[in-house]
Amino acid sequence: MTVLSVNVNKIAVLRNSRGGNEPDVVRAARACLDAGAHGITVHPRPDARHIRADDVYALAELTREYGVEFNLEGNPFAPPRPGYPGFVALCEQVRPAQATLVPDSDAQLTSDHGFDFARDADALRPLVTQLRALQCRISLFADAHVEASGDMRLAADVGADRVELYTGPYAEAHARGDAATLFARFAATSRRAQAAGLGVNAGHDLSLENLGDFLRAVPNVQEVSIGHALIGEALYAGLDATVKRYLRILAAV
Repeated sequence: MTVLSVNVNKIAVLRNSRGGNEPDVVRAARACLDAGAHGITVHPRPDARHIRADDVYALAELTREYGVEFNLEGNPFAPPRPGYPGFVALCEQVRPAQATLVPDSDAQLTSDHGFDFARDADALRPLVTQLRALQCRISLFADAHVEASGDMRLAADVGADRVELYTGPYAEAHARGDAATLFARFAATSRRAQAAGLGVNAGHDLSLENLGDFLRAVPNVQEVSIGHALIGEALYAGLDATVKRYLRILAAV
């Protein structure tokens, strides 16, 4: 069964808008895990616009307490700065179960594209080697078309264990009612990744509305990372009920 990792970045956005510690990121993550989520994801950015380094340390402790996966996302090329030690340094400090490398710039509102493996392979290789020495599973953010994602064999050659398919274009198409046009593209990319020996994760704008259709069309997705939609849906139904609805979708596919 595909597993669910809940991204709690949006809890931190709400907290930071007012200052203080409410809503509490760790308490929210605990509620998700108590509801049955299989792991927690965070994507700390150098500007600390949401998740901060202290959140990373606290959530690492929480996931160890529960014995579940901690997935740390970030741009490994972003230089350290006050309050942000750098992505690799954070991984060295907390040893996440999975390190997901994402090519986002400081100016991006959110992650919106994957690596170009033909261009980025040489730069990624030494960083992946460093992270593998920490016994992290390595996942690389990837687009679901050849022009942007390049040859999946290159992702495997740099030492990655998985790719995470960027599902933003699928979510947009699903909302327009024409997702069928993208099912073949995502399914083909998933098969190419698996043929190269890579596991497949997926994430970005997946929701209660579109998740089931995606998983029925794309073979053997091992993990979905969902935050923005889940937290928004939980404003109406609560975290416990919302996480359980996602788990029912995963169990039914």
